[in-house]
Amino acid sequence: MVQSINMAGLRTMWTLLTQPSLLRPDIVVSDIRSLSLDKLRQRGIRFLVFDKDNCLTAPYVSTIHPPYSSAWSSCLKEFPSRVLIVSNSAGTRDDPEYRSARAVEHALGARVLRHSEKKPRCGQEILQALQALPEEVAVVGDRLATDVVLANMHGMTSVWVQNIVSRRGDNLVAAALRDAEHAAFRMATRLGW
Repeated sequence: MVQSINMAGLRTMWTLLTQPSLLRPDIVVSDIRSLSLDKLRQRGIRFLVFDKDNCLTAPYVSTIHPPYSSAWSSCLKEFPSRVLIVSNSAGTRDDPEYRSARAVEHALGARVLRHSEKKPRCGQEILQALQALPEEVAVVGDRLATDVVLANMHGMTSVWVQNIVSRRGDNLVAAALRDAEHAAFRMATRLGW
C-alpha cells in the first residue's frame, strides 16, 4: 500500500511549536506486553485505541507480531468490543475499497476505523465511532507526533510504545520522524521535561 503525505500531521506542526507539551505521553511502555490493563481501568479507561503499524504488527502487515499475541488477546478479552484500531494506512483514503482494513479486522479481531482525517486530527471520528467520552479512551501507539498528540489534543490518555516491531518495510519518512521523536524525547527527559 502506498501511503500519501499526512496533511493532518503537517497542519499540526504549528500547534506543536506553540504547544510542545502535546508530545508528552501520559504513560510510556516498552511494547503492548507492558501495558497494565488494570491501571488503565483504574484511570477510568473503558476503550482502547491502537495504532497498527509497528505497534501491533510489522509495517503494512495484517497479522499480530507473534510475541504480542498473548497481550493482544488479553486486550480483546478485557475490553470486549471496546478496542479500535486506527491506522494512517488501513482505513484511510490510501486503502482502496478498505481492503487492508478488512484484512486487519479479520486477522486481529478488532474493528478498524474508516476515517477521512489522518492522525493526529481524527479524534472526533474516534470518539464518534466508540460513542465514548475522551477521558474514557486510551490511545496506544509508537509515534509521539501522531498517536500521542492525537490523544493529548482530544483529552484522551496517551500511551507511547517505545519499541517498534520492525524497521523492515517501514515508511521511510515515518521512520526518520520516529527517530527524531525518540532523540527529542531522550533530550527532553535529560532536561527534566
